Order: sequence, then structure tokens, then C-alpha cells
Amino acid sequence: MKSYITTSLGMMALAAVVWGCSGTAEKKLPIIGERETTERMVDGQTIVDTIYHQIPAFAFINQDSVALTDKDFDGKVYVANFFFTHCPSICPTMQRNLLKVYEKYKGDERLAFLSHSIDFKYDKPSVLKSYAEKLGVTNDQWQFVTGDKKAVYGIADQYLVYTKEDENAPGGYDHQSYLVLIDQQKRIRGAYDGTNDEQVAQLFSDLEILLQEQ
Repeated sequence: MKSYITTSLGMMALAAVVWGCSGTAEKKLPIIGERETTERMVDGQTIVDTIYHQIPAFAFINQDSVALTDKDFDGKVYVANFFFTHCPSICPTMQRNLLKVYEKYKGDERLAFLSHSIDFKYDKPSVLKSYAEKLGVTNDQWQFVTGDKKAVYGIADQYLVYTKEDENAPGGYDHQSYLVLIDQQKRIRGAYDGTNDEQVAQLFSDLEILLQEQ
């Protein structure tokens, strides 16, 4: 069974303190998701490696009707989330809060933003383009993408974010409001409720830690 991000897991994004070789304290973020270990032999000794959950390869169409893939995020930290343009509930607050993060880091090539629409029927590229412009996005650092139902809901599972087409939910879709922080190796390093001011503030803090990690 897929384990979706919960509030308690989102709060795990608080930075841990570890000690570096210099003896000074260094802050590190946890790596979220399932993991497995493998063993290999090196010079007669058994070495145990940990393999962490990573966001797999994907391909979507962005607001400019251009194909966007996971390769466009190689070597970058990025923040991903799930929304739909006519969402009457959590999306407006979530996207306004993410806009604050975008505005602080606008032009910073180390960081990108990726919003997946879960309304595969209505949110065509032209709709996403208009939405992005009204929101205040002025460069390609923040991408808005669409795809077919299987691809969109499949990638949501990989981000551990719950999404569902539901005629009884406001706007016809049910989803979580998490802003998911992804590192340069495409691992999940934090999840923050985009409607909660305290968790958004934590995202700001954790972003600085992750950008310095490399």
C-alpha cells in the first residue's frame, strides 16, 4: 500500500544537527520515503549501501506546450506540488505561499518550481499559461504541467502526495496541499503544508540548508 505524506511526516522536515569532521555542528535534512539496503564486497570487506526513494523519470507538457522531463531538473533543488486552476479550496492559499518562495529565489538557477495540474480534462497548456501569468510568474523557473490521468496520478504517488478525482470534493478533485522539497539527486527532503504559515516558514529555512548541502 502506498504511504502518503501525513502532517507528522511533513513536520519531519525539521533540520537535524550532525557533527562534521571539523567538529562544528552542521544541519542536514532527513531523506523521506522507503529505502532499502544492498551489500557489496570491497577489498574483502562488506560495504552496506542505502538506496533511497527517488522521483523517477517523467514527461509532461508545460504551459508553453513544450515537453518537460525530469532531465530539466537535473542537478537542481526543486519544489513540487499538485493543484488545479479552478480549485475553490486549498489551492489559492497554497499557490500564493509558494509564490513567496518563488519571488525570494527568482533568478536563482540552483532552484526550480514544478506545479502539476491534477485536472487533466480542463487545465490545458493555454489555461496553465493564463493562470501562471495571473499568479505573477514571469520566468521559466516555475513550470506548470499537465498530462494524462495515469501519468499525473502516477507521479503524485512518487511524491507521496494523495490525489484523486472525486465528484464529491470541491471542484471535483481531492488532493493534499504539500509543497515537496526535492534535492539534486531527486530524493524527497521535506514536505510542508502550503496552507500553513509556520510550515511555509520552515520551507524557507530548510531550503537554505539544502542549497548549501552540496
